[in-house]
Amino acid sequence: MDIYSLKKLLEGVKKGNIEIEDAIKNLKSLPFEDLGYAKVDHHRSIRNGYPEVIYCEGKTDEHILGIIEKMNENKSNILGTRAKKETYKKIKKIYPNCEYEELGRIIKIQNKPMEKLGKGNIVVVTGGTSDISVAEEAYHTAQFLGNEVKRLYDVGVAGIHRLLNNKEVLFDAKVIIAVAGMEGALPSVIGGLVDVPVIAVPTSVGYGANFNGLSALLTMLNSCASGISVVNIDNGFGAGYLASMINKL
Repeated sequence: MDIYSLKKLLEGVKKGNIEIEDAIKNLKSLPFEDLGYAKVDHHRSIRNGYPEVIYCEGKTDEHILGIIEKMNENKSNILGTRAKKETYKKIKKIYPNCEYEELGRIIKIQNKPMEKLGKGNIVVVTGGTSDISVAEEAYHTAQFLGNEVKRLYDVGVAGIHRLLNNKEVLFDAKVIIAVAGMEGALPSVIGGLVDVPVIAVPTSVGYGANFNGLSALLTMLNSCASGISVVNIDNGFGAGYLASMINKL
């Protein structure tokens, strides 16, 4: 249940269209439902504005399906991250409206229209093509949460003219997600060009001394450009979620 469904339920009780007993039945699974292996947080959209997101990596298909079943009963929109294609195929057989974004490893089940909460554009930028899988996780997360999102891929500092040739896209953004591996310089360059928040996402793309993204992470944390925040290595979901929170303010 989200905040809008809760308001509708309470308005129905107030007007006498819904019996109190029926309202209690709808509310009894709040704030969470204990499945033994998971406690499904039905209350989260009321507290935070967004339903709980399923992190699929490390979970069995049976556990993922069990969580989806309970969220589906509550008519929640469902987003799953780090999902395998094999898992998606099993879900699709039971929930035909399930969609899969293969590059970003995202599963989506849209049970009701997502209200457009964002007030401007979120732009997802990558340094290279190798960063796109992380960028796609950010893109589809932000889009699913009710934002207009644009892509600007393969415009890293090794060919900075590609970035500068797209300045208007950057200037039109309310929030920018900058995804880069290697030395991770892209967010600093973008931060020096724009007057909006830049969310830096280090990726594990790079050779040995990249230390699986640690070098990019440290570069971004030590950026001399103002207005940059940094999420964890390869955390496209966290960047997309944060960008959505900023964009709806």
